[in-house]
Amino acid sequence: MTERPAEGEGVSPTKHRALLSAIITLIVVLSVGIYVGVSAGDGTRGNGTNSAGAHSADPASAGTWVGAWSAAPVGGEPGTEAAGMAGRSVRNVVHTSAAGTSARITLSNLYGRSPLTFTHASVALAARHDSSAAAPGTMRRLTFGGAASVTVPAGRQVLSDAVRLQLPQGADVLVTTYAPAGSGPVTYHPYARQISYIADGDRVENPSATPYTRRTAVWRYLTALDVLSHDANGTVVAFGDSITDGSTSTENTDRRWPDALSRRLRAAVAAGQQDVPRYSVVNAGISRNRILTSFPGRPAENQRGIDRFARDVLGRPNVKVVVIDLGVNDVLHDAAADRILTGLRTLVRQAHAHGVKVVGATLMPFGGHPRYSAAHEAVRQKVNAGIRSGKVYDAVVDFDKALRDPYDPRRYAPEYDSGDHLHPSDRGYREMADTIDLTDLKGAAPARL
Repeated sequence: MTERPAEGEGVSPTKHRALLSAIITLIVVLSVGIYVGVSAGDGTRGNGTNSAGAHSADPASAGTWVGAWSAAPVGGEPGTEAAGMAGRSVRNVVHTSAAGTSARITLSNLYGRSPLTFTHASVALAARHDSSAAAPGTMRRLTFGGAASVTVPAGRQVLSDAVRLQLPQGADVLVTTYAPAGSGPVTYHPYARQISYIADGDRVENPSATPYTRRTAVWRYLTALDVLSHDANGTVVAFGDSITDGSTSTENTDRRWPDALSRRLRAAVAAGQQDVPRYSVVNAGISRNRILTSFPGRPAENQRGIDRFARDVLGRPNVKVVVIDLGVNDVLHDAAADRILTGLRTLVRQAHAHGVKVVGATLMPFGGHPRYSAAHEAVRQKVNAGIRSGKVYDAVVDFDKALRDPYDPRRYAPEYDSGDHLHPSDRGYREMADTIDLTDLKGAAPARL
C-alpha cells in the first residue's frame, strides 16, 4: 500500500530543480546588490555635512575615492556682503593631481549668512590651458541627492552626487555654479594663483568661453574635487600657510610645492618605483594662517590650524598622510616656541586618532623680512630643534636646511628667494618638493608617538 503524501509534499524532481534554480538566482542577485552597495558606499565618504552626499548615486565601478584638488575656505569675500554672486555663473578652474573615471565636488557656504541655493552646477574638462571653454563632449550636469538644485545652509557645505567623466592626471577642470539669489558673503579662497571666470546669467552648461568675459584670481564656493581613481589609492594633504598656498608662485603654472610633490609621485610611480605610494596630493594651505590664532569673525575667518584641521585635512577622502608646514606666522606674531610646539603636537594627535600619518617640516628662514628680529629667529630655532628631535612628527622633512643660505642661515639661498625674504621662488618650491623623502609617505600612523 502506498502512503499518500501530506499536503505540499511529494514535489516532482522537475519542480525541485526549478525551485533550486530560483533560490540560486536570488542569492546571486542579492550578492551583486551587496557588492555594488559597498562599492558605492566608498563614494559617499567625504567632507560633506549635508545629507545629499549620503544619497549619492555613485557609479558602481571599481576604484578608490581620492582628493584630486582642494582649497580651504578662508573667509567671506569683501564686497559680496549684500548680493553675493547672485545672477552670475562662477566658473572655477582647478588642476587635478589624480586621474579618475568619476567626479564629485564640495560646495561651501561656511561664511554665508543665510541659506544659499545653487540651481545649476556642472563639471567639464577645459579645452586647453588658461581657457574657460570646455573640451567637446565633456560637459556634465551635477546633481545633489538626485536633484539639480541644492540649498546649503549658512555655515555648512554640501557634497554632490558622482558623475561619470574621464579625468586625466594634471588636467585643468572647469567647475561652474549658478546661484540666482544672494546669501550674504561669498565663501572664497583668495590668492588662488589660478585664473577663473565669471559670466552674467545662467551659463553653467555653456561650453563656450564667449560669455565668460570676466577673469578673477580667486576661487569661490568650491572647496574640493574628488575622483574615483584606478591609479591612486590614497590622499596626501599639504597643510600650511602662504608658503603651502603658493602665494608667490607664478600664476596659472601650478608651481606650488604640493603641485611639484604631486608630479614627483606620479613620475616615480610611472618609472616603476615600488617603494613609493600611489597617492594624490591636495592643498590645504591658507595665506597668513597660524596654528594658534584665528582672525576675527563669526565664524572666524582664516581659522587657526588646530580648529580647521578636522575639516581641511581629516575630511578629505581616503587621506593617508598629511605634510604639515605651519608655524612661521605664529613666530612672526610673537608666539612662544613651547606654545607653537604644543599646537603642532595637537595636530598630530588629531591625525593619529584617525589613523593618518604626519610628516612635519622645519620652519624656513626669513632674514631680511620686515618682521625679522633676533628674538623671532631664536624662537624659530627653538621650534626647529623640537621638530628635529623626533618628538613632534612621525617623520621630518628639513625645508630649512634645504633652502637656507649656507653662508647666512638666517636667510634663503638667493636662488630660492622670491624676493620678499619670506616666500620661496618657483625654484624654491620645487626644491621643497624634491626634499621630501617619498618613502616617508608610506606606512600607517603609530598607535602612539
